[in-house]
Amino acid sequence: MNTGLVPRIYERYWRPGLGRVAKGVLGPSMRDEHRIARLLLGLTPGDGVLDVACGPGNFTRDFARVVAADGLAVGIDASTTMLERAVRDTPPAEFPAAAYIRGNAVELPFRDHSFDAVCCFAALHFFDDPFRALDHMTRVLTPGGRIAILTSCRLRTPLPRTIDGLLGARSGQRMFERDEITGALEERGFKDVRQRISGLAQFVGGRLR
Repeated sequence: MNTGLVPRIYERYWRPGLGRVAKGVLGPSMRDEHRIARLLLGLTPGDGVLDVACGPGNFTRDFARVVAADGLAVGIDASTTMLERAVRDTPPAEFPAAAYIRGNAVELPFRDHSFDAVCCFAALHFFDDPFRALDHMTRVLTPGGRIAILTSCRLRTPLPRTIDGLLGARSGQRMFERDEITGALEERGFKDVRQRISGLAQFVGGRLR
């Protein structure tokens, strides 16, 4: 198998396609996702931001532009193939603030209070232990740090629940209850927790106390 095809298939077809199914036809586009992430994270030049399960680095590069040369945007992913693509697409001369590391989201290899912001888009629902991952994301945030999450959301009406059950079973992802992620963030000390639901997806953000 040509492993170089994996990031291209993910970027061009799988991620946008599955995202469109989950978010609905009228839901946010990929461009909108970038805008929402930046809004929830409130990044400024000089910030340090961690992009968990960064894939081919699309969001990491976006964050690197915002935090500029004095900041740091770190993408972490368990897939060597994805990281190789991310590194190829992130020339240091153009993205001096960007860096990548291979690692596990449920055991983040960073010291406590290392980042001003943490993003985890379209990945939490695939983790074996998503709440342990949230523990680590919280741990590496500075007091007052911001988090942004895009993940699945189980709806309450019968028909969408049938659809989300099929989507979860077919794609191997967990379908979170409507208040499960917001509640988990509040339990971990986040305030000003915000949620936007679009179809079977939810955007959640908050600030650590």
